[in-house]
Amino acid sequence: MVDGRTPGWLKPHSIVLLCCVAIFVLTVVGFFLFIAKVPRLVEAPSRVTDAIVVLTGGSERIVTGLDLLESGWARKMFVSGVSTTVDLDELLAVVDRTPSSVRGDLEVGHEARDTLGNAIETAKWLEQNQFNSIRLVTAGYHMPRSLKEFFRVMPDAEIVPHPVFPSHVHLDHWWMWSGSTILLLNEYAKFLVSYCRLFLDLVISPKK
Repeated sequence: MVDGRTPGWLKPHSIVLLCCVAIFVLTVVGFFLFIAKVPRLVEAPSRVTDAIVVLTGGSERIVTGLDLLESGWARKMFVSGVSTTVDLDELLAVVDRTPSSVRGDLEVGHEARDTLGNAIETAKWLEQNQFNSIRLVTAGYHMPRSLKEFFRVMPDAEIVPHPVFPSHVHLDHWWMWSGSTILLLNEYAKFLVSYCRLFLDLVISPKK
């Protein structure tokens, strides 16, 4: 303070501006950190889990889950978030698969409407089947948020990520593809909401 006057950068409008700039910078940095967390590769399965959980959102997810189940990497497969108007046979018809050898090991859930709902629905199914470990199948760009929601809902479960990579999503050089850029920005926004939800849970109900 000079001559009793408040420096310009301490004036209310300057503080608000600085806060806005800081939030913008943190958001941009956070987006690039998020992009770095999105998996580009999937490791070959190395251990059997109790179940395979597939989140709806693309036929390649279901096909991958069926391949894993038929190869013996789990005892059962659960598809979460299926429309209430679609049964298992119709779902298999969409991906043009008739896995007769594992047909009895497939189940679908109709309750979930979003990723948090997927986690809640899956947690109920795991409890019903007394399962403790899952291989989670979803798109690579969706995996960071999915893991955060699943670990939040079922912190004691073992969750093995198994990302798939839709051909229309370009993770490398994503800025050159407007569709991929918009998709990743939208997913990042949802990831932030998920992160804030987890943070509030820790603040309101901290673990003892």
